[in-house]
Amino acid sequence: MNNPQVNNAALLVGRILIAAIFVISGYNKIGGYSGTLAYMAAKGVPGALLPLVILVELLGGIAIVVGFQTRIVAILLAGFSLLAALFFHMGGDMNQTIHFMKNLAIAGGFLALFAAGPGDWSLDARNRR
Repeated sequence: MNNPQVNNAALLVGRILIAAIFVISGYNKIGGYSGTLAYMAAKGVPGALLPLVILVELLGGIAIVVGFQTRIVAILLAGFSLLAALFFHMGGDMNQTIHFMKNLAIAGGFLALFAAGPGDWSLDARNRR
């Protein structure tokens, strides 16, 4: 569709939807800190990375929602999603396969956002003006 208002609305809603999982997950990791540490340890991932993971999820998600440094953050979160798929959801049961595929889809969404940019309804667009 070649309607700028519709395109900008779709990009904004898309940014909110794709970022929601990160903001909610980051917040939940704070409340479930010890459980997340145990899960990371079980997967061979150092627990010392958990504060960084929480920051990436919370700040990255918020940056995507408001459209701040969108292309850079989108590439970083695409990589984060792929790493999470590889470290936490490889093999196992159907549930893990679904999580693996979900992470691939999220990475794909971020790559599309990287290519399209955040649209006019974003801090990036405001800063360009």
